Amino acid sequence: MSISCKNGGAPTSSTGSMDNGKYVRYTPEQVEALERLYHECPKPSSIRRQQLIRECPILSNIEPKQIKVWFQNRRCREKQRKESSRLQSVNKKLTAMNKLLMEENDRLQKQVSNLVYENTYFRQNNALSTKDTSCESVVTSGQHHHLTPQHPPRDASPAGLLSIAEDTLTEFLSKATGTAVEWVQMPGMKPGPDSIGIVAISHGCTGVAARACGLVSLEPTRVAEILKDRTSWFRDCRSVDVLNVLPTASSGNIEILYMQLYAPTTLSPARDFLLLRYSSVMDDGSLVVCERSLSNTQNGPSMPPVQNFVRAEMLPSGYLIRPCDGGGSIIHIVDHMNLEASSVPEVLRPLYKSSTVLAQKTTMAALRQLRQIALDVSQSNVTNMGRRPAALRALSQRLTRGFNEVLNGFSDEGWSLVGNDGIDDVTVLVNSNPNKLMGLNVSFVNGYTSVSNAVLCAKASMLLQNVPPAILLGFLREHRSEWADNNIDAYSAAAIKVGPCNFIGSRVGNFGGQVILPLAHTIEHEEFLEVIKLEVGGHSPEDAIMPRDLLLLQLCSGMDENAVGTCAELIFAPIDASLADDAPLLPSGFRIIPLDSCKENSSPSRTLDLASALETKTTGNKSLNGDAVISGATRSVMTIAFQFAFESHMQENVTTMARQYVRSIISSVQRVALALSPSHLGTHGGLGSPLGTPEANILARWICQSYRSYMGVELLKSSGEGSESILKALWHHSDAIMCCSMKALPVFTFANQAGLDMLETTLVALQDITLEKIFDDHGRKNLCSEFPLIIQQGFACIQGGICLSSMGRPISYERAVAWKVLNEDNNAHCICFMFVNWSFV
Repeated sequence: MSISCKNGGAPTSSTGSMDNGKYVRYTPEQVEALERLYHECPKPSSIRRQQLIRECPILSNIEPKQIKVWFQNRRCREKQRKESSRLQSVNKKLTAMNKLLMEENDRLQKQVSNLVYENTYFRQNNALSTKDTSCESVVTSGQHHHLTPQHPPRDASPAGLLSIAEDTLTEFLSKATGTAVEWVQMPGMKPGPDSIGIVAISHGCTGVAARACGLVSLEPTRVAEILKDRTSWFRDCRSVDVLNVLPTASSGNIEILYMQLYAPTTLSPARDFLLLRYSSVMDDGSLVVCERSLSNTQNGPSMPPVQNFVRAEMLPSGYLIRPCDGGGSIIHIVDHMNLEASSVPEVLRPLYKSSTVLAQKTTMAALRQLRQIALDVSQSNVTNMGRRPAALRALSQRLTRGFNEVLNGFSDEGWSLVGNDGIDDVTVLVNSNPNKLMGLNVSFVNGYTSVSNAVLCAKASMLLQNVPPAILLGFLREHRSEWADNNIDAYSAAAIKVGPCNFIGSRVGNFGGQVILPLAHTIEHEEFLEVIKLEVGGHSPEDAIMPRDLLLLQLCSGMDENAVGTCAELIFAPIDASLADDAPLLPSGFRIIPLDSCKENSSPSRTLDLASALETKTTGNKSLNGDAVISGATRSVMTIAFQFAFESHMQENVTTMARQYVRSIISSVQRVALALSPSHLGTHGGLGSPLGTPEANILARWICQSYRSYMGVELLKSSGEGSESILKALWHHSDAIMCCSMKALPVFTFANQAGLDMLETTLVALQDITLEKIFDDHGRKNLCSEFPLIIQQGFACIQGGICLSSMGRPISYERAVAWKVLNEDNNAHCICFMFVNWSFV
């Protein structure tokens, strides 16, 4: 058996020699050898192809040119296969989404019919009633929409619980697919094949409610398993205990649950629920998991009030999971709660009365977790730094849960209050519980063992006025030196990494800066997991046992300021260089929660240097309109918490240090918030315009002028005359454009949005990526051969190939163009690369 392959433009004979009008026929052994070589290097250079022929005698009768053609054809087939697979996947999504939208349209038509009927009823009542009673008539006639039906008390026998379960199922389905609740579209959410789904919030019902419909490529049973394990995806869920299980005749079961939720700030108590959960299979094969609070049963299960918790109510809620044609699931999620807003200070009540906040924190979190797991299953098991996606998710979860734990400071976990120093702005807690310390006292690779036997937490909350949480958090992330203390960072790292560790006093040395190393991000880029390397300079006696560079594991979320109802978080913990999955973590950081429902329209580009003068997010849909303003004043509450491991005899010193440190951070945050508020824009030194600093505009103009000079054509189709217009057009250019320095080891200094997407990084972290890092061995050799040409003639065209993102993912590109960027004096400023038609392999 042999396989023939036509030589495009240069047919060859069956022996491999060039002979017009013939085909090359490959034996199965030759095809196997070529396939093996293709997987090692899909785009070999001319030298590499000749080397392949020498190393593989079975290919010796084939011309090098024909080998080149075979690889071209093989890459083309691979590209066609991937495109076909992608189109099939998109088609399945569109078909399922179309079905979902048709169902949603039917539900909306029913809702419109109900509203028309009610409107007619109201008009008739108003015409017949007197002026004194018309208001009462309107109120009472609409109560069936705003009040939950009051059922008579029932007993807690199996039959009684089953009756409650069946009523719960009926009410849940009427919310998920019917018109029991008036749903309005979540602000900023647009359904589509790549969106999270159709998200809606309640209008005019008891409590707060949110609803979502979406598609995931997981089987229904797997979806139900994930959603029922609420602590694995709901970051605010402290625990779910199953008190009792009652099987039902329909292969389902009824569970009695006790659930606790963390409080999001230090200013409000936590919530708990006593729930009935009913799981069943419907006649059409759909799975249903529905829940409601148990508060009206005679002789039923009870849970007495728990200290530090407010008993909240869950109205009929749950999940409807339907199998989707071609695999996967269509999911309907309803969350409906009464969070007892009256139990919190008045300033925080919007947080507990907002259906938008419930949608972001709970409903959409469930869909995001499902989509993330589905993506991880479909991709490689190992990601950046050799970490599996599940392990990275577990680290993110541990950071958030650890931060929530210290914010709440429950006594049953060992936390006890330390008396204040006469000023109660900062709360200090101490924990000497062995369970808390068990994860800290472990040996590290340097041979030292921590001897800390207690943990201290200093925490505080403050109200912020008129500063968008996303912008403030972005500044705190990018400019750590503006608020962090070098000595305390070093102490925190040493306390859990090496021993013995005495209280840091006057330590010689300082930080040379921070390097942000991307580790992972979620599917919609709403959350980033990073490793922060703090470069320590100077020398001191402690350097003998302390690492020169300190490492922090950091979680950053809520950076999209156009997303409504999201809180912004920056949570970090010192880590060892090994970054083991069970590494001890003492999370500290910031949480900023918006309290106003108004949407902010400001540009996310308001930061303090050239690198951050443009958007640092990878969503690619933000406005760069220089006229954007914040619509009205905004309020948010910031909660700060810092943890320190220490030896118990040093408690007094560490307590004093922690109080002073948190107070200094509060002062720094207030100063930064004032500088970032709209009233100070343009007057505060160092703050650039929303379109970026003058340096960014100048660089954009140099890039386009140099491209025109060397290539003879325009880089941008139409960009207007102004520098800001050029920068905006360059930022949104479809091809990846990035600049690197002209040094012995070139590093990237700028990239447009497509370039950041391709490298899977941010403008801040971009400066830590060298040019050679993104190429494989073949690409580096090719670049070395082209680099002198770029320097001599000013430009070069590089054939397509494979490069790597900062996350280690392979990227194919059709071709690349490189040119020197000249400044006003015609001196070389940097080198610019443009990768055309790139895509992840």
